[in-house]
Amino acid sequence: MKSLISLSAAMARGFFRDRTALFFTVLFPLMFLIIFGALFKSPGASRTDVVQIGSITALDNLPADAKQQLADVLSVTREDDRAAALEKVRKGDVAAALEQQGDQIIVHFSAADQVKAATVQGIMQAFVQQSNLAAAGVTKPALTLTSKPVEDESLKAIQYMTPGLLGWAIASGATFGAALTLVSWRQKKILRRLRLSPVPLASVIGARVSVSVLLALVQSAVFIGVALLPTFGLQLSDQWYAFIPLMVVGTLAFLSIGLLAGAAAKTSEAASAIANLIVLPMAFLSGAFFPLDGAPEWLQQVSNLLPLKHLVSSMQDVMVRGEGFSATLPTVGILAAFSVVVSAIAALLFKWDDA
Repeated sequence: MKSLISLSAAMARGFFRDRTALFFTVLFPLMFLIIFGALFKSPGASRTDVVQIGSITALDNLPADAKQQLADVLSVTREDDRAAALEKVRKGDVAAALEQQGDQIIVHFSAADQVKAATVQGIMQAFVQQSNLAAAGVTKPALTLTSKPVEDESLKAIQYMTPGLLGWAIASGATFGAALTLVSWRQKKILRRLRLSPVPLASVIGARVSVSVLLALVQSAVFIGVALLPTFGLQLSDQWYAFIPLMVVGTLAFLSIGLLAGAAAKTSEAASAIANLIVLPMAFLSGAFFPLDGAPEWLQQVSNLLPLKHLVSSMQDVMVRGEGFSATLPTVGILAAFSVVVSAIAALLFKWDDA
């Protein structure tokens, strides 16, 4: 036990004194949380720029309240020169140009940006239908449409981003820490000296695991602490602490990946490249940065094979979706089994020195 504590303390001191490692494992992911949290703090619908050519009776005569509702989704500027207005659309300066010819409202759009064109056409289609109903004397339509999110309306984007980015930070810290430490110790002959010393191998492995879990705890405390600030407004569910077992077993899973990368690589540069090649694409494919609901079916099937997908999804369940500890058990089992299999492969490739 004494050797385990001494080794753990030495590894922890070495990590926290390494400013580069501290930056890329704690502060770098935290920067993403701060930037994304600020960008998506007010997720209101963005307005689309359009230009109005000349007079459009239905638009010009709108009541003040209806004009304000339209202004919430469309930013309309006036342009009497038709050719100049169409040129703005071609250049992409505005999404569309609106023009009235007789009893028709024409939407001029650019085929180069189908998304904006479809947005403007949808808005104007709804506007024309409402205008026709008003002209027909229909003041109360038979059906109305109301859109509501399935989550609690108090939920904000920060509550989905925090578990995702925290999962990515844990994965990066454990993978890079294990891979680089293993290669560095092998190159400096530290592994050989440890092998010849009376320190049990279990203490060496236990120290590495302890430091990685400690790092994950620090990352979690920093991430949650920052996200809870009034500026971002994170609201945790009642059993948010159920993420702690996930954090531990997730650390073990990515620690095993780091050991595999360190066992296969001969230099620190190669170990870093292998770890980057694994962790970064996995973060994008696991929904750590954005949801994959709109992704192709085959991509979602691939995502389900990745350990980070299960870690992030389960952390979101208990931290913000109100799920309890029991909901984490399948993920804990999956990540534990993954850790055992990958660690076994890493053990087969492991070498005490480069000789």
